[in-house]
Amino acid sequence: MAANLSGPSVFVHPQGLCESDSVGSGTRIWAFAHVLPGAVIGSDCNICDHAFVEGGAVIGSGVTIKNAVLVWNKVTIEDDVFVGPNAIFTNDLRPRAAIKRGPEGWLPTLVRRGATIGANATVVCGVTIGAYAFVAAGAVVARDVAPHALVAGNPARFLGWVCTCGERLGETLACLCGQSWRLTGEGLSAA
Repeated sequence: MAANLSGPSVFVHPQGLCESDSVGSGTRIWAFAHVLPGAVIGSDCNICDHAFVEGGAVIGSGVTIKNAVLVWNKVTIEDDVFVGPNAIFTNDLRPRAAIKRGPEGWLPTLVRRGATIGANATVVCGVTIGAYAFVAAGAVVARDVAPHALVAGNPARFLGWVCTCGERLGETLACLCGQSWRLTGEGLSAA
């Protein structure tokens, strides 16, 4: 997840603004996206139009941040995560206009490797979304999501399991891609 210093292979659209000096090679930052100083972005990422990445946010390699996504300070997104259009992360559990808590009062959020966050999902701060979990479009995530879990709704509720490839698993936990899974005390593991 460590990003390299920005170099000539980082593409920033003429209408995009990248103020961070910690962006990995092959990353593309598109029109009207804004990456603040102090943000860390890995290699081969795609930061789409109108996305906002605040200083203190950490984004791994191979991540897709679609249009109008907001990623605030204390949000960490590991490698190979997909974040759908208009998804929102928060970092202050009790915001008040008249009370300025600052970073010491904000809660961290962690999105583990390979997870998917659907369009218009809201991720409330202080949660961990497990590896290869799938958050459905429009879901409001207010508690941790297990690895490979499929969650949907407001508040987000467990609906089943998904394979590493993203397909929903049936009762046999065998995927069309050929991968088989088994339930353990910690969730799914490869069979």
